[in-house]
Amino acid sequence: MKIAEMKQSLAGLEAVNFKLPNGTYLPAHFHVTEVGLVTKHYIDCGGVERKETVANFQLWEAGDYDHRLAPQKFLHILNLSERILGSEELNIEVEYQQDTIGKFGLAFDGTDFLLTPKQTACLAQDACGIPSNGQFALPQLQVACCTPGGGCC
Repeated sequence: MKIAEMKQSLAGLEAVNFKLPNGTYLPAHFHVTEVGLVTKHYIDCGGVERKETVANFQLWEAGDYDHRLAPQKFLHILNLSERILGSEELNIEVEYQQDTIGKFGLAFDGTDFLLTPKQTACLAQDACGIPSNGQFALPQLQVACCTPGGGCC
């Protein structure tokens, strides 16, 4: 999901709800503690230089049970962040504390924002010798059979 899509989705909501991939909702008293611009500049295992930039939201919860983030307040936060983010066409990445900081993509189902799983991947599979179908051929094993009384065991 991109910033512009999120703004459009927020405009028609009465409440802001985030759902984890396992189907549970973040507590209604969550906070948006950060909206930032994250750039990752790296070299993949095939030697290709890459750069990715995303809008990053950090969601957090505390004992502030009376806190509720209204859609209009979230829109206000996004509008304040425009000078940092620069583009409404940035993809959104969400951080949320679990056993460790979890990173998620973001989607919208018409009612709720869905935190979607992110996966690692080898970006240079051809350079690493990984087949395009992900299937490796198993080596042929030489199996010697022993028969009772054959003396091999």
